[in-house]
Amino acid sequence: MQLNYKKVYFSGIGGIGVSALAKMFLQSGVEVVGSDSNKSEITEEIEKLGIKVNYKQTAGNITGNFDLMIYSPAVSENNPERQKAKKIELIQKSYPEMLGKISKMFETVAVSGTNGKSTTTAMLAQILLDAGIDPTVILGSKMPRIDGNFHQGKSKYFVVEACEYRSHMMNLSPKAIILTNIEEDHLDYFKDLHHIISSFQQYIEKLGVDDLLVINNDDLNIAQLNLPDCKIMTYGINKVSDVMASNVHIKDGHQIFELAFKGENVGEVKLQVPGVFNVYNALAAICYAMSLNVSLEKIKNSLHSFPGLWRRFEKICNDDITVISDYAHHPTAVAGTIQAARDFYSGRRIIAVFQPHQHSRTKELFNEFVESLINADVIILSEIFDVAGREETKDQDVSSDDLAKELNEKGKEVYFTENLKKTIKQIQKVMQAGDVILVMGAGSVYTIVEKIIP
Repeated sequence: MQLNYKKVYFSGIGGIGVSALAKMFLQSGVEVVGSDSNKSEITEEIEKLGIKVNYKQTAGNITGNFDLMIYSPAVSENNPERQKAKKIELIQKSYPEMLGKISKMFETVAVSGTNGKSTTTAMLAQILLDAGIDPTVILGSKMPRIDGNFHQGKSKYFVVEACEYRSHMMNLSPKAIILTNIEEDHLDYFKDLHHIISSFQQYIEKLGVDDLLVINNDDLNIAQLNLPDCKIMTYGINKVSDVMASNVHIKDGHQIFELAFKGENVGEVKLQVPGVFNVYNALAAICYAMSLNVSLEKIKNSLHSFPGLWRRFEKICNDDITVISDYAHHPTAVAGTIQAARDFYSGRRIIAVFQPHQHSRTKELFNEFVESLINADVIILSEIFDVAGREETKDQDVSSDDLAKELNEKGKEVYFTENLKKTIKQIQKVMQAGDVILVMGAGSVYTIVEKIIP
């Protein structure tokens, strides 16, 4: 892959996707400079690679010796850096736009859907790496196998997460699409579920006759799509599909299921990661790997060795009290994560610590969030995380306290905390030996997990 740039500026380099792209440019011999409004685990990692990071986003950061500016979608056009870039006529590309341009250089496999993108991408990446296929990978989390969120491969394949927010996935030119599920989300952009389904319809129509669409056959909203004229592989647990799982059960700390291909039992698959949602993620990865004729033995071995991801049911502490960090921020993911903890830690008390992500999402899916938390024994709700550039005044009238009051009326033991310092104190006040503490959210709540056990 040839990137014909000498020096590129990344505005919002602390984003998980933008940081991966910055690493790609750096490894391709491009000089990289970036900025972010906050110091974080990701920016510190970037700095260790030798990339200069400015923590004040000012016009003075942008000079005429840059060839290109790449910016996070969270960086508005009113940002001083973008304003200066416009003034000096420096070419600007958003992260999704640049990803789209890069996708044309590869045989791109785009992993899409409301939930499960990161884990499915990582599982598939691990299978292909273990099989010697060596894809380039951009991931919305961090995986041990590639020691982070980016891997520069040597093959023609590019495995990447395709985000549906503001229909960003439309920038990509995929040769294969994996579609995990479709649900209501990002309702600050999408009008309703119909609008979301319509957007995915346009997206899958990008595929040509020789391209591949891998779909979750059990998903009711995917079932509403008109499938394009291309190669199609289906997976599921309930509906008859090309690749199927049955007899899903837990034994000796593993999730195990029987795998069938075209109706024929092809043996047992063992996963270290819990939750039925991870069975679906594994099935999606299996479909694409089989399309490349990766042997079932290699697929099974890779999935068995897959340890999970950063902030995806990540075990931080597993002593008398188990602490787990998870990115769950949609009601389905929250409910699934709690159920996974129930399944893996049977008989233990589950404390769900949740920081809702974005006021509009909390408001639009309020009842769903209430129901998603019901299965926990104790619930601690930190105040809603404000998402920069994506919050509107009209949505500020909802609080985590409203969720707490609703759950209290349903008889749950629930606590509201105004900030993360108080969240830590509340956890320490109620926790006891044997507890499983789930810390969930897409915002800053993950920063408390190392501070819970004194």
